[in-house]
Amino acid sequence: MRPFGHAPSPLAYISWRTGGPVVVGGRFTSLVGCVRERAGGTMVKCVGTLAEFEAELAAAGDKLVVIDFSAIWCGPCKMIKPFFHGLVEKYKNVVFLEVDVDDAQDVAEHCQIKCMPTFLFYKSGKRVKEFSGANKEKLEENIKELM
Repeated sequence: MRPFGHAPSPLAYISWRTGGPVVVGGRFTSLVGCVRERAGGTMVKCVGTLAEFEAELAAAGDKLVVIDFSAIWCGPCKMIKPFFHGLVEKYKNVVFLEVDVDDAQDVAEHCQIKCMPTFLFYKSGKRVKEFSGANKEKLEENIKELM
């Protein structure tokens, strides 16, 4: 049983029940969704800060890095997310990252994201391609082209 002073706030409870944003350290975050995806066995890494973003790019070396910039409230983002996560099994030598633009505003600003979903493609730490929209065929074509 929890002491009275430690009960979750109504917002935290709603967020927990819906899988929506939660408050961590005074900041809204939807990392609950990322944890669920990892627990489900996917290998899409969720990036929450600019430092994490830069570290992931550096760690990838010369591998292709595909980044999905999305938001939990974005309908087209929700539509393409399962397809994006499914590409992990098909392209094992590609690094897949996911950035929630509301959680990682510094990353979105750094990458000059204007709409969602936007997919960025990096090789050797340099941006080589990008496109916006929930186009499954275009996403996979770009991966094949850049591998």
